[in-house]
Amino acid sequence: MKTGIRHRNRAGGFTLIEGIIAMMIIGLTIAAIVASNAAFSRANGVGIDLSTAEFLIEQIREMTASLPVIDPQSGTATFGSEEASLAAYDDLDDFDGAVFSPPVDISRASLADFAGFSQRITVENVSINNLTSVVADHSSDFVRVRVDILMNGQVLSSCNWIRVRL
Repeated sequence: MKTGIRHRNRAGGFTLIEGIIAMMIIGLTIAAIVASNAAFSRANGVGIDLSTAEFLIEQIREMTASLPVIDPQSGTATFGSEEASLAAYDDLDDFDGAVFSPPVDISRASLADFAGFSQRITVENVSINNLTSVVADHSSDFVRVRVDILMNGQVLSSCNWIRVRL
């Protein structure tokens, strides 16, 4: 005797709802991967720009490391550049107010490959008791050198260091 229940023999496969849910999960996964790839690319670009900025700061630091703080000929008579060109700068205070765009390297050669960057240099005398306090030119043996690296006119990185007039 047959009971009135029929059993359907179902072939293997997904229902329409299961297929739609699987496609949505795969689609969201792909969208997340694409978005994270874009974020990683932006972060990599920022990292490259910051590395370049640090490289350009070090070029100025190394270029000026062996220079005297004041002019070897005129002494403290002038603060700022006494020379007409970068090639003739012979002391640290010559760099006060200098902007190099494109930037320069340790040998004072222009770095045309970094045309979007600029190096801005400020040299200031600071108080012996407070190295953050600016004092009149040549009134202290301590100078603070500040190098700002600009990219397309925006400050990207800055660095300060103190030099002592010996």
